[in-house]
Amino acid sequence: MSKISIRFYNDHEVRAIWDEELSKWWFSVVDIVGAINNEADYQKNRNYWKYLKTKLKRDGNEVVSTTNQLKMTAPDGKKHPSDVLDQKGVELLGKHFPNTKATDFLDWFTYSDNTIDGRSRKKAYTFIESNLVADKDVGTVKALQQIHAYIFGGLYDFAGKIRTKTISKGDTLFCLAQYLPDYLKTVEKMPETTFEEIVDKYVEMNAAHPFMEGNGRSTRIWLDLILKKRLGLCIDWSKIGKSDYLDAMVASAVSSDKIRALLQQALTDKIDDREIFMKGIDYSYYYEQEG
Repeated sequence: MSKISIRFYNDHEVRAIWDEELSKWWFSVVDIVGAINNEADYQKNRNYWKYLKTKLKRDGNEVVSTTNQLKMTAPDGKKHPSDVLDQKGVELLGKHFPNTKATDFLDWFTYSDNTIDGRSRKKAYTFIESNLVADKDVGTVKALQQIHAYIFGGLYDFAGKIRTKTISKGDTLFCLAQYLPDYLKTVEKMPETTFEEIVDKYVEMNAAHPFMEGNGRSTRIWLDLILKKRLGLCIDWSKIGKSDYLDAMVASAVSSDKIRALLQQALTDKIDDREIFMKGIDYSYYYEQEG
């Protein structure tokens, strides 16, 4: 049970562990309690679940009987047995939660995986096993198009296709469409021999924003493939906060110093670690959430 996934509800982590034998996810009850109550304190959430579990058990509620225990990492950095529920159990818990706060959580939990983001994220989880990008293509525009097409294929009709319209986000105007083909050729030729060069190339590809949608999610995978090939490293995205990342990327329009420093402190040599990759996908999608 090494496949860990993280969903984000109102900026609260909800961790899940994949059960290969039963082919389903188990979700951390303490995380769910924290998300519903909008409480960041782990111990308070643990205590609340202890109280609620006792109450539900006393009432003969079937939620307790569906609870399993798996080892999850606690705030002390160590793995301890922790209560988990499968999807049916989470829905039961939400319906019997002693306040109305669980309604919005259940709506999110029930439907979030059916959105374009939810469906593309599931496809992104399997990208590492696809062997889609040939080693010789890493760092090229072709590789980025393959990543985008894999993740968003069947979801967007422009999956893997370079945009022909000019786009912007907030106050940021990305490369004008008429100049994009030449700009991408220039970015593709940028060197990738050092960490600094690779980050600069990543920053320029972000400035290009070659697709109508899904640029950030695709380009962060593209970056990790380059780092893996050239330096034997990748980014542990779970070590980079959302606001820090977004601020650094905005600043990269003037200087890449801030994003370079942020990425450098999150480098890891665990390039074949499935958990690192899956957490990276989860955080990558989290960066794109509104709010």
